[in-house]
This record gives sequence, C-alpha cells and structure tokens, in this order.
Amino acid sequence: MAKVRSQYVCSECGGAAPKWQGQCPHCGAWNTLAEARVEAAAAANRFAALAPGSNVALLGEIEARELPRRSTGIEEFDRVLGGGLVEGGVVLIGGDPGIGKSTLLLQALAAMSARSGQAGRVLYVSGEESAGQVALRARRLGVDAKAVRLLAEISLERIVAALADERPEVAVIDSIQTLYSGELQSAPGSVAQVRECAAQLTRVAKQTGVSLVLVGHVTKEGALAGPRVLEHMVDTVLYFEGDTHSSFRLVRAFKNRFGAVNELGVFAMTDRGLKGVSNPSALFLSQHDAQVAGSCVLVTQEGTRPLLVEIQALVDTAHVPNPRRLCVGLEQQRLAMLLAVLHRHAGVATFDQDVFVNAVGGVRISEPAADLAALLAIHSSLRNKPLPRGLVAFGEVGLAGEVRPAPRGQERLREAAKLGFSLAVIPRANAPRQAVEGLQVVVVERLEQALERVRSG
Repeated sequence: MAKVRSQYVCSECGGAAPKWQGQCPHCGAWNTLAEARVEAAAAANRFAALAPGSNVALLGEIEARELPRRSTGIEEFDRVLGGGLVEGGVVLIGGDPGIGKSTLLLQALAAMSARSGQAGRVLYVSGEESAGQVALRARRLGVDAKAVRLLAEISLERIVAALADERPEVAVIDSIQTLYSGELQSAPGSVAQVRECAAQLTRVAKQTGVSLVLVGHVTKEGALAGPRVLEHMVDTVLYFEGDTHSSFRLVRAFKNRFGAVNELGVFAMTDRGLKGVSNPSALFLSQHDAQVAGSCVLVTQEGTRPLLVEIQALVDTAHVPNPRRLCVGLEQQRLAMLLAVLHRHAGVATFDQDVFVNAVGGVRISEPAADLAALLAIHSSLRNKPLPRGLVAFGEVGLAGEVRPAPRGQERLREAAKLGFSLAVIPRANAPRQAVEGLQVVVVERLEQALERVRSG
C-alpha cells in the first residue's frame, strides 16, 4: 500500500501546504486550509495511465473544426450551453438544494433517450438517491425515461468501469461531492476526493468522447463547494439562480469554452418539472393598472439575449442620521456612486433620503448599462411623478456625468420595439443608423439631458 501522508489543501484554489496556517500561501484567502490525507504516488500512477500521449505540433498545421452538438431536447438548456452538449465536453452545474438541478437533467436525459437512435445511449449515475427514488421522481414528472440507463453508485472505480462498459453518449453524475475513490483515505466530499474524482472523470470524458455533466453542491455563500480548481478542470460552469419561493428559475453560464458566457436560460417550475419560458421579458415587467412613480424599464443584455427588466426605486425621507442605501438585484456599492453623480451633475440631492432600488423578478444585473435606468427611477420616485408611458432606457453613467454606450444597442432597441415600447432614452453612441419602426429614440450625452427629457414628458 502506498504511504499515506497528510497535507492541508485550500478550498478556494486547491493549493496544498505542508502544515496549517491562517492564510493560503497560493491565493491569499483566509481560513480556507483543511486537512486532507492523500497518496501522491498512487495518484501520479493513475494520472499517467489516463493521460493520452501527444506530440509537439505547429498550431497552423492543426485542423480547426466546429465540434458537433448534441441537443438536450430542452431549448432553454441548449441556449445556455451554446447550442447543446459537445462530444467530450464536461459541464459542471451548481445551485441551491431543491432548486431543480436533478429535475432538469432527468428531463434532458429522458428527452435525449426518447429520440430516434439515442435509446440506451444515456446514463444517469445517482449518488444521492436510490434507483427507486429516481424512478419515482421520473413518474411524478411524467417523463418517458424508460430508455434511460440508471446506476446508483458512489464508487469512482465502479463508475469508470460502467462508463467503459456502457459507452454512453451522455452521462450525468449526481453529484460529484458524493463520490469517493478507494485509492484515497479521506471521506467523500473532502477537497482531495472531489478534486481526484473530477480529474479522473474529466480524463475519461476526453478519452472516450462522452458528454459528461457533473452536479455540484454550493456553499452558503452560493459558490460551488470544494476547491476552485474544480471550475478550471471543466469546460462549462452553469449556476441555477432564483428564489426557491418563486416558480421561476434562471440558469446562467459563467464559463463556456464552446459558447457565450453570461448566457441565460429561463425556466418555470411546474408540477411536471421545468418548462422553458419563450418570452422571459414578461417575467420581469410588472403589470400596473396606471403609471406609477419610481419605475423605469431597462433593456439589459444577458449573453446573446436582450431582456427587458423593470427597475423600481423608492426614495423616502430618512428618519435616522445615516440614510439607508439598499439594492436588490443590482450592485450595492454602485448605488452610492450614482447618487453622488446625481447630486453633483444634476443638482438632485438625496443625502437626507432613504433610497431603495430593486430589479423585479429576482434577476441579478451586473452590467453598468443599468445606471441610467436606475437614476431615472430614483429621480421619478423623488419627484413622485411617473416617467412617460412606454419608456425604456439603458446606458452607463460615468463620474463626470457622461452617458456611455452599451454593447449590442441595436438588438436592445429591436427587442423593446417588439414588446410595444414607444420611447427609448439611450446614449448618443448607440444611436441606430436606421429608424426602428414604432420606437422614438432620444439620444443623450449627459445625465442632466436625460433628466430634462423625462421632465418635459
């Protein structure tokens, strides 16, 4: 038996240290080192057996070709993946417990196995549920999963052997934290086990061409549990987002070697599983009987998809010495900066006001193009006067008060016109070369120009 030794592994970067210390010497994170028992010699031998040999070649002589895609049968899932699963690609999908990861993957496998020529070519490896529980869930969802091959196993060696025997085109591992390798002494879910199991499964996928999907647990901070090196090993990283109390779920791509990052898929959770939403903009727009103050519609861009999201703001007199600033769905630190720009360049003071900003529908917006819409909503709430009916806005606001352009402006305007909006306030650099039918475009260069335009109605 190989000699067992102990070392301390960082849960953030996967770096190892011979003894415990408060700060990781590799990435600088604090209190992330955990003890792990490893067998370096055995691991090195396994890696050598799995790694295929290759020769040095000139990059210009290597044939570059588009890899064929395997459709999952779920349009929104294919969109997030960049068109479908890639042969030999490894996808890591994470999310809160009970949000719908296993449900979505079981639906996808059932759809792929039901297609002609796909029967028996998909494999579902369940490490958290028994075979009976998976069958009961498939019956509850009403999916045709008769041709889905199922393996309830947590031993890595047995799973690798099953992949070699079954030779599936698509395999799902649910979940990577439940697997263990008999070559290691540490418990399932430890940093060493998660890293070792993911590395071996990734090499098997690259050698055999199977499309592999790994399900990962998340920590209370919302990050994938285990070392961050796990995200570097795989080709695609997807996250489930959304409030568990809401029926809507968002699947976002944070890394994709075969498609666009920050792509967004929108699903609705029903008693028959997850259903794709063809018009997600309708989810993020409130239906008001009359115009209300403090509401502005933003045209944001998620990957290749433009979305219309309602930004709501509430400005109220502060009754404490330090007024509150709260953002839900937007960057918290950016709000204070925008309020300072609003005061300095537009003469609108909020130093004695509580300011609350919310993105409707639970969506999270990280792009700075939301600045202009947020400031218009704040100004509307402060004046207690609604913005003009049918108005949309987008644009980044700089510290000097200038309104900067946003990428894919033409696509944003077309999406707004398609949903019936009639007025758009946008940066001058995003002015369309040709008129957009049914949409009046107002171009501005500075924040005060945009406020003056909405004041005049």
